Amino acid sequence: MRILLIGGTGTISSAITRQLAENGHEVWLINRGNRPQDVPDGVHVIVADINDEETVASKIADMQFDAVCDFIAFVPEQVKRDYRLFAGHTRQYVYISSASAYHKPVRNYIINEGTTLANPYWQYSRDKIACEDLLMSYYREKLFPVTIVRPSHTYCERSVPTGLHGTKGSWQVLKRMMEGKPVLVHGDGSSLWTMTWNEDFARGFVGLLGNPYAIGEAFQIMSDESLTWNQIYAIIAKVLGVTYKPYFVSSSFLAEVAPAEYDVEGNLLGDKAATVVFDCTKIKRTVPGFLATTSFEHGVRKCVEYMKNHPEFQQDDPEFDRWCDRVIEVLETAKRSF
Repeated sequence: MRILLIGGTGTISSAITRQLAENGHEVWLINRGNRPQDVPDGVHVIVADINDEETVASKIADMQFDAVCDFIAFVPEQVKRDYRLFAGHTRQYVYISSASAYHKPVRNYIINEGTTLANPYWQYSRDKIACEDLLMSYYREKLFPVTIVRPSHTYCERSVPTGLHGTKGSWQVLKRMMEGKPVLVHGDGSSLWTMTWNEDFARGFVGLLGNPYAIGEAFQIMSDESLTWNQIYAIIAKVLGVTYKPYFVSSSFLAEVAPAEYDVEGNLLGDKAATVVFDCTKIKRTVPGFLATTSFEHGVRKCVEYMKNHPEFQQDDPEFDRWCDRVIEVLETAKRSF
């Protein structure tokens, strides 16, 4: 198949690019060319900003694709642009939405593709919902061959996933652990969450491309491994060879006191604070043989090894570190006042 990925070098899309190339597909990317080292041999790159619609239209004018996949469309205007660019140029358009679009507060901890979409806490999620609604109207009214995919917390070797971190990623959380400092954990750490290794996600995703049963449908692709946040942090500490020292803080308190750029209200109240277990029956039925096989502990070991060998992913975040210390100091002072 001839596949076009808009992006193609990000956390999720890089694994998909590699698997498509390894499986002998003709792979094209549209991106700005900022990560040429992450593009596998044989993959074609159209260096362009997808938001420069006129330039992109001229470069794909005579091209036809079996599937076009957009990993970086976040608002309806970007989806409208994609429709203008690719209607008539592709047999399938795959939109990467988000599992954070599912109803918050959670009504049922078992989540499947039929769960209502609504999230009053996070504009990001509301925009994804609006994009989905628009695309399904294109499918119903214009026969635009849409497939919607909703990933949850998908990660790769570039960063260990955590529940809370600053603007420079999760390295500072790991650094706090290695320095023997407590880490902020939302709630009491007992809510359930799912982490999915990007290579596992990619196998399910690739199975949807060119699949006639995927047109007009939405799919979630996740691991079946559900862990509490205490288990998640304990695994990270184990891999680092340190003691897990949690400091439990109410999610709503964190949302009130965090700097706006941390987007804690969305990330926690609108997503990670809820206990959720994803039912992946639909993707397994549509892509026979799909199974996420990378345990979180195995994935974290890959991440830690990679990050330790690549200093560019060890970004210190002293502002986040000071904020964590300040939260702990304020709450300890409040305890002593009683």
